[in-house]
Amino acid sequence: MKKRVAVAASVIVMGLYAGAAFAQEATDDTVTGDRGADMAADLLLVRPISLIGTVLGTAGFIVSLPFTLPTGSAGDAGRALVGRPFEYTFNRPLGDFQRCGADRHSCGAW
Repeated sequence: MKKRVAVAASVIVMGLYAGAAFAQEATDDTVTGDRGADMAADLLLVRPISLIGTVLGTAGFIVSLPFTLPTGSAGDAGRALVGRPFEYTFNRPLGDFQRCGADRHSCGAW
């Protein structure tokens, strides 16, 4: 059983590194060049995963409150752990992975 888990973990890690080797800079607001494929990938994969990130970030924010309230950094923690994932999940055009928010600022420029 341990051997199977180790093999599966190795395959996943190698797959992640291989994906990074084939990555390319997007030339416009689509990732694959096909707007429909980007919308489908966003709807079926990215949004559910980012929703999970939002829920986990909210839980992390709640756990961090005893440490952030005394230091006055609860607002920063809230924006980083809850606000950014929430905005990426719910306030971004479908299929557009680079622009977020009402003013459509860069998602990476948080």
